[in-house]
Amino acid sequence: MNRIAEIHRTTKETDIRLTLNLDGSGAASLEYPIGFMKHMLNTFAKHGLFDITARASGDLDVDQHHLVEDTGIALGQCFAQALGDKRGVRRCGSCLFPMDETLARAAVDISGRAFLSFNAELSGLPLVSGAPPGAFSFQTDVVEDFWQGFATAAGITLHLDILRGRSDHHKIEALFKASARALRDAVEIDGRARDAIPSTKGILDQLEKPLMMV
Repeated sequence: MNRIAEIHRTTKETDIRLTLNLDGSGAASLEYPIGFMKHMLNTFAKHGLFDITARASGDLDVDQHHLVEDTGIALGQCFAQALGDKRGVRRCGSCLFPMDETLARAAVDISGRAFLSFNAELSGLPLVSGAPPGAFSFQTDVVEDFWQGFATAAGITLHLDILRGRSDHHKIEALFKASARALRDAVEIDGRARDAIPSTKGILDQLEKPLMMV
């Protein structure tokens, strides 16, 4: 089964070309202008055993929101495309991921119903790295936008929670690791039901409109 997808998303604000192999080895080749998000995408690929290539640009002179959100949308579109009719997948996955003082929880259902519950307990303050004149920062508030775009475009139900933690860096990274491992389990082919759609309805289609986010 060849579960590979490619998306080229172009808007007046961003230009993103992304490829995804659900059955990869965790390799990532990323040309991405936001250092922290590049780190998160690499982490996501490694822990999900997804092969990801990305080349992205956007209106960073405005802020990071457009590019990060559109990256989530493009990655979600790749998941939806690569999964096809979702035949044979396990459908559900979950993970508790500890990262030092932080404990993150992710649960996913490849249901066709787009829904995100996001409780990360982030401070809202930017993550600042480097020293002047080369200092740069990451807008932590855009993390939720990434996952909302991803869940909606992929047509999945996704619950992300930080159960405890102090560092925003650790909280965000632990959520990327937990979600990757939960998705890895959910997209895995079930050897006992390889030719079956995992639903009593016999179909796992995607709703046109997402459910309300909490």
